[in-house]
Amino acid sequence: MITAYIVVVDSIVDIAYIALMATASSKWNVTDIPDQTGRTAVVTGANSGLGIATVEALAGAGAHVVLAVRDPKRGEAAAATVRGSVEVRRLDLADLASVREFAAGWHGDLHLLVNNAGVMNIPQAATKDGFEMQFGTNHLGHFALTNLLLPHITDRVVTVSSGAHKMPGSPYIHFDDLDLTGEYAPMKAYSQSKLANLLFTLELQRRLTEAGSPVRAMAAHPGWAATNLQGHDTNVIRRTLARMGNRFIAQDNRAGALPTLYAAVQDLPGASYVGPDGLAEMRGAPTLVGRSAAASDPATARRLWTVSEELTGVTFPEPATAASA
Repeated sequence: MITAYIVVVDSIVDIAYIALMATASSKWNVTDIPDQTGRTAVVTGANSGLGIATVEALAGAGAHVVLAVRDPKRGEAAAATVRGSVEVRRLDLADLASVREFAAGWHGDLHLLVNNAGVMNIPQAATKDGFEMQFGTNHLGHFALTNLLLPHITDRVVTVSSGAHKMPGSPYIHFDDLDLTGEYAPMKAYSQSKLANLLFTLELQRRLTEAGSPVRAMAAHPGWAATNLQGHDTNVIRRTLARMGNRFIAQDNRAGALPTLYAAVQDLPGASYVGPDGLAEMRGAPTLVGRSAAASDPATARRLWTVSEELTGVTFPEPATAASA
């Protein structure tokens, strides 16, 4: 009787394990990336974390990938670890002159731009052009880069946002004081910049559609991924909790890059937002996810676009035509 019971239990366990493995194997991963041979991609912030994981996956699938990095020496060291066709070019998103120089040096088609670079929860600082560092780097730098490169882009733009765009307190764009002068808080500034990423994607897609362009604007977020991004937090308690979370909760950088890669290669509608499918979108396989009401407001998206053009001096260009896609 006991032996029979053990056999039944073992059978149930075996069936459950097989079902679990079947489910896991059906989840989207890097092996599902279609052949990228003949395609060129630019990944910003590519020398570590989500960036290098994105580069590895795209180059591994056959793409030629440009690591756009602030420190070329670190970029070269990272590129040396990647199997596939890669190169390194200097880009400092906190300096609009550097952004313009990078774009001016681009020739030929660019199939994919991944706006991945970012800073998070840092002490109050300013970009070379005088903008609050998180808003200036995470949003304005990528805004300028995208528009300057857009005449070359033939497929899509993927901008990495964050679940922080809907943090408690209902983050919003502080149009009257984008630099948060006198009320700066690292998390408030970060949340604003990540909300701006989603509004940028929304308005970029509207403009692309209106122009009849085949290019698609996408957004993604990694959930909780263990990278060095959290290591610059000014709050000791938050920094300590982040380290613990990175160790016990977070997924690694390769898993964290999956939503970006999914948005980059899957046939999705423009303005799609991709994140992990697990609890609270902290980890899991990539899937389409929701965004806050503030991130879905077309009027705010248009207003932010106008302000961003004024601040950067960069405007929406004539995008690549369908014939070159």
